[in-house]
Amino acid sequence: MNTEFSSNFAHNPASLNDCPALVLNADFRPLSYFPLSLWRWQDAVKASFQGRVSVIAQYDRVARSPTISINIPSVIVLKGFVRPMKTAAFTRFNLFLRDGFTCQYCGSTGDMTFDHVVPRARGGRTTWENVVASCGPCNLRKGALSLRQAHMHLCQKPVRPSPSQLLNRGRQFPPNHLHESWMDFLYWDTELEE
Repeated sequence: MNTEFSSNFAHNPASLNDCPALVLNADFRPLSYFPLSLWRWQDAVKASFQGRVSVIAQYDRVARSPTISINIPSVIVLKGFVRPMKTAAFTRFNLFLRDGFTCQYCGSTGDMTFDHVVPRARGGRTTWENVVASCGPCNLRKGALSLRQAHMHLCQKPVRPSPSQLLNRGRQFPPNHLHESWMDFLYWDTELEE
């Protein structure tokens, strides 16, 4: 049996999965930074054939069918503009993003949960202004006590973020993999160093 052929056959499909396409809005900005707006290469190729996106940059990889060969898109831009949300959805992920994935009591990072500043048992509500990211030990230490009773303080006051604040916050957490063709589109509107 030809082992070179069988190893290439088994390896190539998996490596194509490592070729996501960066998705830009019609204004050439990413739809989101965290998580970074990425599509699987198959979805990018399909959208390109359907005329919903324009291909801006490509990988050096080619996908082949019996009748066609196509370079895998690495950066695509939507032809229609997707309007940003007017308000930030109150989700666990957005809460952690607002707080920088950092415990708002001790400043530690890692596994997070959330805590009500004014405990629900004392009438506290589940709102942007009353919920913060917390590590497990701080959450247990505070429990149903007030900040004063628990001898704890907040690193920063919890506020309702705007969608643009969350978008900018997401830029501080780049993904593990950034393809070189994406760099011109990810941070083009950040302030340059002198």
